[in-house]
Amino acid sequence: MEALGAATSFCCMKSQFSGRKWGEAPCFTSQPLAGRVRTSSFYQRKGGPILTKPFAFWRAFGINKHKIDKRLFGQRVQWHIGCARRVGPLSQSKALIKAIKEEASLNSTPAKTQVQDTLVAWGSAFYRFSRPHTIIGTAIGVISVSLLAIQSPSDISSNFLIGLLQALIPALFMNVYIVGLNQIYDIDIDKVTKPYLPLASGEYSIVTGVVIVAFCAVMSLGIGALVNSAPLLWALTVSFALGTAYSVKHPVLRWKRSAVAAASCILCVRAVVVQLAFYLHMQVFVLKRKVFMTKSLLFATGFMCFFSVVIALFKDIPDVEGDKIYGIYSFAVRLGQRRVFWLCIWMLLSAYAAAILIGATSPVLWSKVAMVAGHAILATFLWSGAHNLDLSSKSAISAFYMFIWKLFYAEYLLIPFMR
Repeated sequence: MEALGAATSFCCMKSQFSGRKWGEAPCFTSQPLAGRVRTSSFYQRKGGPILTKPFAFWRAFGINKHKIDKRLFGQRVQWHIGCARRVGPLSQSKALIKAIKEEASLNSTPAKTQVQDTLVAWGSAFYRFSRPHTIIGTAIGVISVSLLAIQSPSDISSNFLIGLLQALIPALFMNVYIVGLNQIYDIDIDKVTKPYLPLASGEYSIVTGVVIVAFCAVMSLGIGALVNSAPLLWALTVSFALGTAYSVKHPVLRWKRSAVAAASCILCVRAVVVQLAFYLHMQVFVLKRKVFMTKSLLFATGFMCFFSVVIALFKDIPDVEGDKIYGIYSFAVRLGQRRVFWLCIWMLLSAYAAAILIGATSPVLWSKVAMVAGHAILATFLWSGAHNLDLSSKSAISAFYMFIWKLFYAEYLLIPFMR
């Protein structure tokens, strides 16, 4: 439309030239852009005309007559030809036209850029909504436990990889369902303790959260049913039931209000369901073997029982303020942050000591070295970080909680070395 307006003004200008002598200055009236150019008889300059031959005024602005359409009419220039008046030397005139074009380009944001910005914002919100530290823990846990079923290099095949994806994808969907449901029912608490989450900050509406959670639950259970693996479907169903009981506000549910029930839910899912169900899925359904409880599987189950209890206790330490307000009587609320913190530290150190002793009894040299050295290093990092932590700082405690999850990831990387 702007280009059409400029062309119309140009035609009007030509019509006003007809019947006039060169040097006579017809006046053009139009609407200049934001006061950058002034409306007047733009041929008057120091008492004399500047238009002495055709298209002289174009050259005054640094525009070649053969490039009018390309440089002026082809751009989104928000001004009419007839209103332009040369207000300075040639270099200033060029700068004026350049500034007008740049302003027009800045004011017209392409629709493609707007769509990209919207997608990036939505993706960032979904990343926080899915609680990525739990997603990473679930993914590493499923892969690590699946590797325990491998007895020889020939077991690693396309069939094994397909079976792994059949377990991993619905497990991740179920993880998003559980953490998303918890955010829906804890939105008031999260406004105090975790205001950066999408529901608490208002980036997501309640309807959006419910749609995402329902979609993930349907996808998880639907994929499990299509795969038709009894251990996998059992794992997903138990996780769905315990995740719902943990968060939903109901007289017989909302188990997170009880410290023991909350810890039991997390222990059952993280330590038992993930270890046994996904191992049996790979061992029985994918590799078609009989059930056999290996030493590495028993070690993984026992160690993760300790670790899951630590996670269940530690996650409430940064949330004490909000839990007190809304009547969530966690161990951190009952016993105090400092006591629960050091209880978690000593439980983990005890688990690392047991892992070192068990690893030292392994008949395989590479397994012995990996288990002893790996757990010794992790125990050193844990003790050093806990000893230097400022327990009066909420941000420091939250950062240390993320460090506990990193130790959780590292443990799953060490479990396949147990032989």
